[in-house]
Amino acid sequence: MRDTSMNTLILGLPKGSLQESTIRLFRRAGYRITVSGRSYTPRIDDDEIECLLFRAQEIARYVERGVLDVGLTGKDWILENDADVVEVEDLVYSKATSKPYRWVLAVPEDSDIQNVRDLEGKRIATELVEATKRYLQQHGVSAQVEYSWGATEIKAPLLVDAIVEGTETGSSLRANRLRIVDTVTLSTTKLIANQQAWRDAWKREKIEVLAMLLKGALEAEGKVGLKMNIPKDKLEAVSELLPSLHAPTISHQTDPNWVALEVIIDEQIVRDMIPELRRAGAKGIIEYPLNKVIY
Repeated sequence: MRDTSMNTLILGLPKGSLQESTIRLFRRAGYRITVSGRSYTPRIDDDEIECLLFRAQEIARYVERGVLDVGLTGKDWILENDADVVEVEDLVYSKATSKPYRWVLAVPEDSDIQNVRDLEGKRIATELVEATKRYLQQHGVSAQVEYSWGATEIKAPLLVDAIVEGTETGSSLRANRLRIVDTVTLSTTKLIANQQAWRDAWKREKIEVLAMLLKGALEAEGKVGLKMNIPKDKLEAVSELLPSLHAPTISHQTDPNWVALEVIIDEQIVRDMIPELRRAGAKGIIEYPLNKVIY
């Protein structure tokens, strides 16, 4: 018999800019996480999971070492740490948008640097040192790359010629009168696992369920469900209006002349869609939110 006292999954959550969006994602996936004050051990309403908060930059390293069984961090920090981990699931979310996070090469607005080749012999500041060095090597450029401990945007042109900085919207760069020259790398949040934990049957199943629910919560974002009643002679006209996730689900009703139709569609088009459905003959239209969509 398996010793159930050993069945605990140690989960690393990113502290800082991704913390709140990660907690919201877990809530949509069905997990409630509570962070108390400055505690680094959040509570989660699953007795088989223990949480620890670390900076996203460190999580891949701790997952590789086995301090954590599983964690969420950016692809950028996996590469930066050259971490030997299992990339379980790609979770495209960030603190402000659902787009991949960009690390960009930026220079002062009035700089003569127009492309990566113009960096030859120059000095660059960044947190993403190793990835920046690989980027320069790929372009055959020799430049000095130094680690930035923060406030990277203000270092050009006072201390360096260029920076490589992470951005979602570019607003901070523009505010500091910096111009984007190129994208160094794209990054999305990854659910990663320790190699040994992944080989453990119980932990792997627990991780796979967690991945499925988190992915399902992301898939449901921006989508809603619609239910409606339709006369059979109007079914074709109504169905042609519906850009569904899959083919609509059609159910028979006690009245043989009517059917019920259910569909999942993008929330942004519902406002315009409902009047069209009503004009095409749909009745009793109900819109409802979605927590998860599992493929």
